[in-house]
Amino acid sequence: MKKFRNVLAAVAVILAGPASADIELSFYLGAQTSPHSRLTGSFNNGGGTTNVNRLITWEGRSFETPPYYGVKAMYWRESGWGYGVEMTHAKAYMSDADLAALGLNRLEFTDGHNILTANISRRWDGRWWDGRLSPFVTGGLGLAIPHVDAQPTGLARTYGYQVTGPAARIGAGVSMELNERWDAYAEYQFTYSSNSFDLDTGGTLETNLITNALNIGITYRY
Repeated sequence: MKKFRNVLAAVAVILAGPASADIELSFYLGAQTSPHSRLTGSFNNGGGTTNVNRLITWEGRSFETPPYYGVKAMYWRESGWGYGVEMTHAKAYMSDADLAALGLNRLEFTDGHNILTANISRRWDGRWWDGRLSPFVTGGLGLAIPHVDAQPTGLARTYGYQVTGPAARIGAGVSMELNERWDAYAEYQFTYSSNSFDLDTGGTLETNLITNALNIGITYRY
């Protein structure tokens, strides 16, 4: 996570030019699911090759360690448009039934299925509840950088970060002003990523992962 914190810090410094700039740093937790997806490709099973073309059940397990979370940095203009970067630490565990069917001990992205995007957002300041609530929408494009944790039965474990393909996100929510520096917010967020990842024991697998999440966050504004 150190490299992602460094990215956010660098962006905040770059955007902090004008004294009047509205810059926000946010952190959120939430409940995230990952629906079915089709896994394709092949891998070495120790005595040959296993070819894969199977609809996989994934589990999010948002509150197990390490938890689901996200961080973002945004620069807002007076027009209501904002620009920034966001990293979401999502998770996906393959179900036990699918592991057994494919001859795998494990296949998961749990230290995380990291989605890093450049975002553009639109908000409408002070529209509701006596000016304290501001609805917003967000979209972003970037990369999937999951921590791949995979192990064919009886073989070595693949365990490390890989850049696996393009990613996108969309979201909508509402922010509540707490005071001149702090906001709280809630949002729904959808992410999509195309993932092609390699196993150290030989082979490549591919799948398109979707997540649906309800996020609760806190924002510091300066």
